[in-house]
Amino acid sequence: MSERHFLRALFDAAVAAAMPERVVPAHLPAPPKGRTLIVGAGKASAAMARALEDHWHHPLTGLVVTRYGHGVACNTIEIIEAAHPVPDAAGEQAARRILELASALGPDDLMICLISGGASALLSLPAPGLDLSDKQAVNQMLLTSAAPIGDMNCVRKHLSAIKGGRLAAAAWPAKVVSLMISDVPGDDPGTIGSGPTVGDATTLSDARAILDRLTTDLPGTITAALQNPANESPKPGDPCLANTTNIVIAAPQMSLMAAANLARQNGVTPIMLGDALEGEARDLGRAQAVQALKQRENSAPVVLLSGGETTVTLHGHGTGGRNVEFLLGLAAALDGAPDIHALACDTDGVDGGAEVAGAIITPTTLARAKSHGLPIETVLADNDGHTFFARLNDQIITGPTLTNVNDFRAILIGTLADKTSEQA
Repeated sequence: MSERHFLRALFDAAVAAAMPERVVPAHLPAPPKGRTLIVGAGKASAAMARALEDHWHHPLTGLVVTRYGHGVACNTIEIIEAAHPVPDAAGEQAARRILELASALGPDDLMICLISGGASALLSLPAPGLDLSDKQAVNQMLLTSAAPIGDMNCVRKHLSAIKGGRLAAAAWPAKVVSLMISDVPGDDPGTIGSGPTVGDATTLSDARAILDRLTTDLPGTITAALQNPANESPKPGDPCLANTTNIVIAAPQMSLMAAANLARQNGVTPIMLGDALEGEARDLGRAQAVQALKQRENSAPVVLLSGGETTVTLHGHGTGGRNVEFLLGLAAALDGAPDIHALACDTDGVDGGAEVAGAIITPTTLARAKSHGLPIETVLADNDGHTFFARLNDQIITGPTLTNVNDFRAILIGTLADKTSEQA
């Protein structure tokens, strides 16, 4: 197995560990006396719906919204595709229908919510006094702000009629079971998809403070909505959430462990750097380069594994994403150091501004880039990682994986026993 194939195998193992057909069945609740309603949102939600249907042998109805291209055919549950990361009318209409379905449930009924990363944009039902254009403008601003995901979701919850516990509150007094695939550092259910079934500890005041730090140019409708007490979210302990159970069924750490087990099987020692790393992507790449260079003292091969959600502060106008930005920072700091290979990919198959999961770097990356007229510092200045790796033929393209446990990074230090020659 070559270093390239080894790293790709680790990524595939990480994705496989979080696939809905593997993680959904064990967490299904008992059927209710009354009706069963399935709702959901996120990049994995359609695949989650299919896995549920395959193992639920009782009557059900349902509606799930997923990203364009991430749909999976179901027999009974209706699947709608909508835009992500900036919401569109299809997502708004789906969210409105989901809220109406939940509101019609009674005390003997059950609502199973299937929530995964991407649900924040896909469940885009504006709060009273707002319209879709308001939500789109704020969402676009947040995406380019480099704000932490917790801050982004605090704002989203307080501009929404369905997130921040409101979906579960609408279903009261029905029983609600929410099955979640986590794509957020720390696996906080209230942060996954902006927590549509989770009491929200943040406040309107918090949301206002976050936006005050990020911009001075807010539409008047947004300012008014964040001043309106009616837009405060349900809090933890609210009686309307008493019948709700939230379960994280897949998380980044589970996927990192699957990759670590495969590494050991191939004689490579895994070193876990954490499943919730945040910060500027290129800076994390540079920091992990320092760690990788220190590990070269080992005679046996090791692999540094990490996950989480970094940010990218946009300086240029290229096509990039968190994972390729991380790899650019890593490659620049390694400066062609021998026997170090690395892969960084988003487990949903989409890294930032391209339908590309991520990429791989090798000891020859900088030399090959130079021969193509691609100085890495210029590429970093333009945030153009996807163009860089496309020219080098080092992209990882999977298509939609139908799951999402955020970013996966693996840095291999050393050579494998049965190494095959690298194609330059």
